[in-house]
Amino acid sequence: MRNAVLILFALSLVACNGTGQTSTENPQSPMNDSNKVVKTEEEWKKILSDEQYNVLREKGTERPFSGKYYLHTDKGMYACAGCGSELFKSDTKFDAGCGWPSFSDVVDSTKVVYIKDKSHGMIRTEITCATCGGHLGHVFDDGPAPTGLRYCINSVSIEFKK
Repeated sequence: MRNAVLILFALSLVACNGTGQTSTENPQSPMNDSNKVVKTEEEWKKILSDEQYNVLREKGTERPFSGKYYLHTDKGMYACAGCGSELFKSDTKFDAGCGWPSFSDVVDSTKVVYIKDKSHGMIRTEITCATCGGHLGHVFDDGPAPTGLRYCINSVSIEFKK
């Protein structure tokens, strides 16, 4: 019986959501509580714009084709607007035509958390910042080689660093 419980537990940890990533959290993440940025909602409201707060803390989204990084082509790094954690390199950015900045890969898989999202009548994979928990966007399995992934990110959830 004990072995059956352990097997079921192990299987639940590797359950996938269509992108090969775990459905609730990236188990390889070395992040522990001391590495996380934890603030009250009032503290977040003081440091984020209204639009950033809506997206990062309330899981909102910006209008398609409206974000400042949608057609941005400068070389550099894109970091979380909430905590500064580096997430995407500009050389993984591509124009998916979807209206939001799109990236084919993350800088490091431990920088994001993958969460099954059943909102709005769809089943998608939400990605959040592993450091501060901010909502970034969603990842889909229709991106270019070699990853085949498209990280569809809200411009207000990231900041560009040259």
